[in-house]
Amino acid sequence: MTMIALKTKQCPFCAETIQAAAVKCRFCGEFLNSKKAKALENNIGTDSQDCEDKNANGAVLFTGRPSLFGMAGTVVEGLFFIVLATLLIKLPLENVLTGALKLQLTKNQILMFNQCRFFAGLGLIVVVACILLIKMIRLKMTYYEIMHDRIEWSRGILDRKVDNLDMFRVIDLKMRRTIFDCIFGIGTIILITTDKTDPEFVFEKVTNPRELYDIIKKATLDADRQNRVVHLE
Repeated sequence: MTMIALKTKQCPFCAETIQAAAVKCRFCGEFLNSKKAKALENNIGTDSQDCEDKNANGAVLFTGRPSLFGMAGTVVEGLFFIVLATLLIKLPLENVLTGALKLQLTKNQILMFNQCRFFAGLGLIVVVACILLIKMIRLKMTYYEIMHDRIEWSRGILDRKVDNLDMFRVIDLKMRRTIFDCIFGIGTIILITTDKTDPEFVFEKVTNPRELYDIIKKATLDADRQNRVVHLE
């Protein structure tokens, strides 16, 4: 004996399982070919689509960290001070004091002067190196994640801060690129928002800034349309 599997569906009135070809529900007695039944079926389909849209909102559009190339200008400044510190250590400045300024210095005074300029130059190199290292770590400890409905980020070295920004709160955005940014293919995206905590949010020195700009622009327009938000200037 062969069993035939019958197609079933859910009654839009009582949610009981009935045959797909049924015209009248055997549980609640409602007719399934009426306008009311069709309207309920359409609402069920709309609710399913809304669920899919909500799931899509959880999709990640962008993840990344600031690029170390963003420190190019800071590194150039640091190298300038390191060169000055090296000159302070290497150049015989005591000859300038005794020759050009015609100061009479004893051997002990010259020795003390040489030690002072050596430690001053070495200290300057250490300070500059520490500043560059701290800025590098701080830059790489920042993490961005963009979804359809929000922006999430984390930052901080010893004290990590994790926060988020609703996409519909973004009212304007702009991109800024220096000469070094154009050379290394990076840029900064600035968001103007209605959020009280972060009225101006900055994506600092990210790669492919134009692509990120377009992603945020589209996401903000979709969020405004979905939440029926109108920004008044």
